[in-house]
Amino acid sequence: MRGLRREAAGIEPRPVDVPGEQSSPLGWFGFFVVCALAVVATPALAQQTAPPPNSPSAKLPEPQSAPLDVQHPDAKSAAQQPAPDAQQPGANAQVHTGTKSGLEVDERLQNLLADHQFVLLASQLDKMPKEQAQFYRGILANRSNDNKQSIELLEPLVDKVTASGNFGQEKLLRKALAEDYLRSGDWTKAAKAYQTLDFRLQGHLSPDEVDEIEMPRKLLPLAADNPPVTVEPCDPFKLQVARNPLGLTDIPVYVDARPHAWMLDPTAPFNLISRSLAKEAGLKVSEQSTTIHTLTGKPIEMYVTVIPRFTVGGRLTFRNMTAFVFDDADYFYPQSHYQVEGILGYPALAALGSLTVTADATIEVRPVKQIEPAVKDDLLTTGAPFFLDGDQVIAALGKTGEERMFVVDAGGQQTYLTARYFDEHSADFANQKMELFTLPGPQSLAPVSAYVAETVLLPVGPGTIDVHFVPVLTQPIGSAALDDVYGLLGVDALDQLRAYTFDYRTMRFAVKTE
Repeated sequence: MRGLRREAAGIEPRPVDVPGEQSSPLGWFGFFVVCALAVVATPALAQQTAPPPNSPSAKLPEPQSAPLDVQHPDAKSAAQQPAPDAQQPGANAQVHTGTKSGLEVDERLQNLLADHQFVLLASQLDKMPKEQAQFYRGILANRSNDNKQSIELLEPLVDKVTASGNFGQEKLLRKALAEDYLRSGDWTKAAKAYQTLDFRLQGHLSPDEVDEIEMPRKLLPLAADNPPVTVEPCDPFKLQVARNPLGLTDIPVYVDARPHAWMLDPTAPFNLISRSLAKEAGLKVSEQSTTIHTLTGKPIEMYVTVIPRFTVGGRLTFRNMTAFVFDDADYFYPQSHYQVEGILGYPALAALGSLTVTADATIEVRPVKQIEPAVKDDLLTTGAPFFLDGDQVIAALGKTGEERMFVVDAGGQQTYLTARYFDEHSADFANQKMELFTLPGPQSLAPVSAYVAETVLLPVGPGTIDVHFVPVLTQPIGSAALDDVYGLLGVDALDQLRAYTFDYRTMRFAVKTE
């Protein structure tokens, strides 16, 4: 929800123009596609909500004790604590198994994950002991959006990893399983998994990780008893979309046959609806509630409801879709005079398998469940692989064997390359003048030193993204999520394309420039 947080912080989202070029709508339409927390190509999701309490003002309490069958980790000696993070390896690093202690090898493997080196880590699996390979195959399946395989591989390891006292491994395992359950629609298991993750790993989660799990940890218990959602089969279709005053994407939806425009947020793990719209549609809103802070950076009281019939673009229909309810004032943006009616997160978008964003305000959708047999070339097999890592979509760009990892953020306003890219290309800037560059975002960050690259060519399978006038940071900014990749591709980079596709069924990213 980065775009919303920028607005909440008083920063007006706006496209960044490339000198000498016309701005196109392609990038902000791409906001629909890049579902960082996971637009998943899975079957219909099971969604659920807790029975209302007697008091109309009842508020769901914070868990004060461990979930059933969960033990708080005992205090460990210094020797049992995870070792400090070692220097993270680059793209050509080797993982030497069998010649170092198990702890040191595991530390290197965890560093590869933190470094987003999924392709390199996958190449090392056959060299690992059986159980260690099972663990990392499960984590990689989670990053590749194969939730079923991830669950099958990781669930049998929970007790042993927990008993080992290796909090680094336990955090990876529990976080991956919680995401798997949520993406698969098993909200009861997901609720317990997130509560257990929070309880067991107290003191081992970074502030960013605590923020990342706040919404599922607090909202999922509200949905414990809702009926499962079903999605009706639908053949491929095209969808005309529009830009809202925030500069983000609104699409046409029908809430029980009533037409509305809902905003698409690829980082939202849930569907949201305003209280006034829920009342207008005659929806039953829960009496229980909970307060969250990470949605817009301000405290918001949230409730839950079930929408009996919900349709995207008049084509794709959902039955019994769960949505969380916010008060209208919490999603009104006075600077833009914009009232958010609803937000589509991945529970609604999960049925959309492949999405092609074009420069003419159109999104081409190939649903997971289709009425007619899929055509021969329905699945995208070219382009570059991409991965889901928390709330980020990370694409492996470059020639085979020389891939570099880039965040693709179609909700981000500006493309930039990190100090990691600069370290490999510093000679290209030998005679250039350094400038100060301020990173876009809701937080006040000090300007950082940067050069400007006139043209950067980024291979995407057989295609290429040509990005012009790109800031190149010369020093890390102190955010592991960004310092560990080579750059962030935002609206201004995607605007320069004729079309691009994210196929979540094959986890491939492809571009068209002509």
